Amino acid sequence: MTNNIATTAERPPIVAIVGHIDHGKSTLLDYIRKTNVVEGEAGGITQHLSAYEAVHKNSTGEHKITFLDTPGHEAFSAMRARGLEAADVAILIVSSEEGAKPQTVEALKLITEVGLPYIVALTKIDKPASNIEKAKMSLLEHGIFLEGLGGDVPWVGISSKSGEGIPELLDLILLAAELKGLASEPNKAGEGLVIEAHVDSKRGATATLIVRDGHIKSGQFVVAGAGFAPVRIMENFVGKPIKEAHAGSPVRIIGFSSLPSVGTRFVTVDSKKEAEEMSRTHTPALGRSGVPGPVKPSLQGVDAAPTESVEEMIKVVLPIIIKTDFAGTGEAVAHELNKIPADNRLEVRIVLRSVGTISENDVKLVGGGKTPGIILGFNVKVEKEAREVAERLGVQIATFEIIYKLAEFLAEELAKRRPRLQTEVIVGSAKVLKFFSGQQGRVVIGGRVEDGSLKLHQEVKIMRRDLEIGRGTISSLQTGKKDVKEVEAGLEFGTMLKTQSLPAAGDKLEAFSVELK
Repeated sequence: MTNNIATTAERPPIVAIVGHIDHGKSTLLDYIRKTNVVEGEAGGITQHLSAYEAVHKNSTGEHKITFLDTPGHEAFSAMRARGLEAADVAILIVSSEEGAKPQTVEALKLITEVGLPYIVALTKIDKPASNIEKAKMSLLEHGIFLEGLGGDVPWVGISSKSGEGIPELLDLILLAAELKGLASEPNKAGEGLVIEAHVDSKRGATATLIVRDGHIKSGQFVVAGAGFAPVRIMENFVGKPIKEAHAGSPVRIIGFSSLPSVGTRFVTVDSKKEAEEMSRTHTPALGRSGVPGPVKPSLQGVDAAPTESVEEMIKVVLPIIIKTDFAGTGEAVAHELNKIPADNRLEVRIVLRSVGTISENDVKLVGGGKTPGIILGFNVKVEKEAREVAERLGVQIATFEIIYKLAEFLAEELAKRRPRLQTEVIVGSAKVLKFFSGQQGRVVIGGRVEDGSLKLHQEVKIMRRDLEIGRGTISSLQTGKKDVKEVEAGLEFGTMLKTQSLPAAGDKLEAFSVELK
C-alpha cells in the first residue's frame, strides 16, 4: 500500500446539481463550462450522470470545482441519489417560471437524507414569465426556508443565458465548502465512488470515478467491488489521458476485470496481488447515508419471483432483456418497468440486464421459450446476426435514445400482448311466462322483457332461482304475431330457442354478449 503522510490540503468541492426536468441544470453547466451539453443529449434531457471540472476566478484567486450533472427525469432517481452520495454540496435548481415541482421535492428529500448543505438556484430569471417571489413562496410551501424568509438556505437568481447571478452562485459554493472544511491527504491511496460504468466495444469494461480522498497514479490498481483495473489508461473528464488524479477529480479508468456496480466504493493499491485478494473478499461497503453501496434494485411485480398462488394465475410469462450503454441507465429502464401496473395474466420477467451491444446470444436467451421475448436497447447497437436470429425466433428488438419513448413503447406492447379474458356482459333479461312445446333441441316459449332487450340470434342463459340450468340461442322472435329482430323492455314475445334444456314458467332468460378485457 502507498505510505500515508500525515499532511492535509484543501480539496475542490464536489457539487451535485439536482432538480426537476427542464429547470435548467445542464444549461447552467453549459454557461459555466462554455460548452453545450444540452444539444449532445437526445431529446434535450440529460440521461447520464456526468462529471465536469470548472475553474472559478474571484478576488481570492482561482478555485477548482467539480460538478455532477444529474438527470431530472423522474426515472433517474437512483442516479440522483448516487450523485448526492458523492457530493459535498448540492445545488437545487428551481425554475423561477414554475417554482417547486415533483422532482424538486424528491431532490430535496434525497439532499436531506444524505445531510448535504445546499443552495437554491432560481433559474431563467431573464424569461418574461419569471416570478422569483412566487417561486420562493412555492418553496416555502414545501418546507424550504430561504434566507430572508425565516430560514438559512442560501439562494440566488441566475440566468444561464446572460450569466447574471452565476458568479455569486459559485462564490456561495466555495463558501459552503469552506464552512464544511473540505480537506484530503494528497499522498494517501486514492478512494472514492463509482458513479457510472459501461463496456466499451474496443477498450472493455470502463468506469467513471470520483476521487474523494488521496490520489490515483499510473502503475497502481483500482479495486471496486469484485472488479479491479490496472491504472494504465486513465482519462480526465474531457477524455484526455492523464497520469495522476487528485481528490475532487472525476476520472475514467479503462480495463476492469469485471464491470463495477455503480455506487460501489473504490480504493487503490500498489500491486496486482493486493487487488486480486481484495476483489475476491470484497463485501458491500456502507455509504455515508448508511445504505450499502451496490444494491441491485428489486423489481417487484416485474422480475421479482412470484409466490405459488400468483404463479397459478399467470397465463403468459414474457421474458425481457435490458441492454444499455451505461449501467446506471439500466436502473432507469428498470424504474420505468416498475411503473407498469401488475397484471396476473402477464408476468414480465427480466432475464438479463447488462451493458453493451445486443448480441445473437441475447436473442437466443429470450427466444427459446414458449413465448418469444422482447429486447430493449438504450443507446446501444444491434449485431447483424442478432437481427437475423430475432426475425427467425419471433423476438422483438426495440432500441431507443430517450427514456420516456422506451416507457411508452413497452406499455403499449404489454397491453397488446396481455391475454384477454372473455367476459359475459348481460344486455337484456326476460321472464318466462309459458312453456308451449319442446322437441329435438328446440323449445317454444312465451315471455316478457324486463330489462334491456332480446335480439334475434342472441345467446341466452336460462336461469332458475339464480341457478343456470342451460343455454340457448334465439332462432325466431315474435311480438304481436309478427316476426321481429328485437323486443324492447316491457313487451311480451314468443320465441323459439335452440337448447337442450326445458325452460318453465317463472324461469328467466338472460341475454349476454362476450367482451374481451
